[in-house]
Amino acid sequence: MTKAKVAFICTHNSCRSQIAEALDKKLAGDVFESYSAGTDLKDQINPDAVRLIKAHYGIDMLANGQKPKTLAELPSVDYVITMGCEVRCPNLPAKKRVDWGLEDPTGQDDETFLQVINEIESKIFKLKQELS
Repeated sequence: MTKAKVAFICTHNSCRSQIAEALDKKLAGDVFESYSAGTDLKDQINPDAVRLIKAHYGIDMLANGQKPKTLAELPSVDYVITMGCEVRCPNLPAKKRVDWGLEDPTGQDDETFLQVINEIESKIFKLKQELS
């Protein structure tokens, strides 16, 4: 059976979508493939996201080759999940589109960041269950 392909999309592809890609690969990579991309990229992944994901999950996003990517760099996907930044992806067809409605933790304290990370983790487990 072929794994579903899921794209996590955020405007800058520097924080929430990158967190989702990293967590999926560790927590649900056996069920679906994940990718992340953005529409107006930053030049790097948010350093707080990198630090907190490494500290709490042991995932080194940079060593794993994660970097901000454009929509054009994505393969064909089955699911498009936007992070809550009202990103419109008209050229990204998919069987299903969902918006997770997450607040951007950029510039916030670690507690706020971890709340968003925990929400993403919870949603990934629900998606894993849905796609299993």
